[in-house]
Amino acid sequence: MWLSLCEQTHVGRREFLRVGGLALGGLSLPQLLAVQSALGDKLDSQKRSVIFVFLHGGPTQFETFDPKMEAPPEIRSATGEIATSVPGLTFGSTFPRLAAMADRLLVVRSFRTGDGNHDIKPVVGVKTLQANLGSLYARVVGTHRPSNGMPVNCALFPRAVDPDAQPPVTNFGRFDSSGSLGAAYAPFVPGGGGELQADMELRLPRSRLEDRRGLLARLDRLRRSFEASGWLESLDQLQQQAFQTVVGGVAEAFDLSRESPQTLARYDTAPLVAPQAISRRWNNYKYYVDNAQTLGKLLLLARRLCEAGCGFVTVTTGFVWDMHADQNNAGVEEGMQYMGPPLDHALSALIEDIHARGLQERILVVVTGEMGRTPRINNRGGRDHWGGLAPLLLAGGGLPCGAVVGQSSEDGGRPASEPRELEHLMGTIFHHLLDIGQVRLRDDLPRELVRVLTECPTLC
Repeated sequence: MWLSLCEQTHVGRREFLRVGGLALGGLSLPQLLAVQSALGDKLDSQKRSVIFVFLHGGPTQFETFDPKMEAPPEIRSATGEIATSVPGLTFGSTFPRLAAMADRLLVVRSFRTGDGNHDIKPVVGVKTLQANLGSLYARVVGTHRPSNGMPVNCALFPRAVDPDAQPPVTNFGRFDSSGSLGAAYAPFVPGGGGELQADMELRLPRSRLEDRRGLLARLDRLRRSFEASGWLESLDQLQQQAFQTVVGGVAEAFDLSRESPQTLARYDTAPLVAPQAISRRWNNYKYYVDNAQTLGKLLLLARRLCEAGCGFVTVTTGFVWDMHADQNNAGVEEGMQYMGPPLDHALSALIEDIHARGLQERILVVVTGEMGRTPRINNRGGRDHWGGLAPLLLAGGGLPCGAVVGQSSEDGGRPASEPRELEHLMGTIFHHLLDIGQVRLRDDLPRELVRVLTECPTLC
């Protein structure tokens, strides 16, 4: 058992994951792969994935997916509405691409997160044992795929695709938290200086892992050198697998340049909101810029990681959905001009791509934040914190498409039908990722973890 191995050898995460010497926690990498292979029942057989797009700051339900245009002006969407491909269903007007593919989406209009606090509770919170949802999953299936060494749990921030972007916001919680499960199960954070990334030290004369192009070139030369010498042929299967873990497909999965120019252009959100079009009066200016410049690339990277075997990818671009119209944040009308087009463009590109690749059953996309926004627009043109209702959009994962779950009240502030809460979202995610029946039979998992994984209801 992965955790038992760590506990028995009394090693920390840095010693356990020192890939450069191909030695992990007292075991060589080939030995560890052999152990993991022998414990194949720990791994999920479905090879499914979740891409969790977290809209940090608390997105407005009115200007996104529940416009309430029949309500008074101070309540209804400040950006108007747009008809979707589903008769009778409308979205906020900044989502024309998503509206056109609403038949591939599941909208939940009776979802509430429980309070109006700034935090990251849908991903990391009391309900998740203070661990990233992906860490709960990794505790069940193991931290890496034995076939190629791909981490099963990743978190993508703007620096994963742009080293000049702002660092992740940690004031309201850490997306890379693994709670009491142990640091080994924390998400891998490419380009973000995460602990796991620091541990992946290849014994090559190279710069940091963020310099992916240089790293890939050196790894390619190293691979060709070893292949030409016949050295690889002298290794047994697990030793070769260990070598490929370090120099193989994992590095390629993080390299966006391997995508076609057409695909890169379809995902690219940078041209949609120019930095000079964003008002510098807001303290959140740099985060607005980061969101526009990186969101599309992050979702493309998330898709690539899922194809390579990652099971849970958290994507967030910063604290940008807090639309009070105060010194930090724009109001809803202006704010949605910054935030709506990039999300509409990138998310629709991801969903189109998933369907084009036949991955709509395998990959579940989840889009939500920590809360919603007040039914009434304040006197500055913003909406304030609101825990009574929050927007929730899902796609793929074999869920019913072109459907709406639940109804909201006339003022858009509360569920008018049976509420859907964090437990329902968690249950939907884990039923997609895992064989719940098999999880119940596991005697090597913490009891509280088994309870969380198996007792949560689903959204529908």
